Amino acid sequence: MSNLGSKEIMAKNIKRYMQENNVTQTEICKTLNIPAPTFSDWVNAKSYPRIDKIELMANYFGIKKSDLVEQRTSSPSKHKIEILARNLDELPDEDREKLIKNFEDTIDIYLKARGITIKGNNEEK
Repeated sequence: MSNLGSKEIMAKNIKRYMQENNVTQTEICKTLNIPAPTFSDWVNAKSYPRIDKIELMANYFGIKKSDLVEQRTSSPSKHKIEILARNLDELPDEDREKLIKNFEDTIDIYLKARGITIKGNNEEK
């Protein structure tokens, strides 16, 4: 069975993005002007949205259309980093700089724990 285009995968992905964004079906329906029964059918894997509605939801969540239609294979952390990277420019400058600094510090701790030093663009062990 394909991992693309299944009603069940779509439903699972919509639910995940609703939870990650802390939004309700009612809020999404109102914002996107989607009838509640139609959206409920998508969330309950009873029907599959048209491509224009998939695009509308993807834009709403700040994700790619494929994030809704394909089975997720990456880890939740990787997914969060991908979303953050796509939306980094939208953060206020101060928040973006703090986030980048924290990320760099985390990478430095990881590399140090593994005995890896970076000189220029080359890694050395």
